[in-house]
Amino acid sequence: MGEVIRFVPESERERARLIREARAIYDSVFPPSDPVRAQRGNVSASHMRVDADDHRGEGGLS
Repeated sequence: MGEVIRFVPESERERARLIREARAIYDSVFPPSDPVRAQRGNVSASHMRVDADDHRGEGGLS
């Protein structure tokens, strides 16, 4: 009781999946040397920041 269910559009889930995939490819080419960045890869999609400025964040793809 008291649970909140958040509707996540399919397009947002797909975008989060593509971002994870791109980061995995990037990390395979340029292995992370920063332990914080390496740890970020373990964050689940439900805890990821997913919005229009995601690619501008720290360590993001540009």
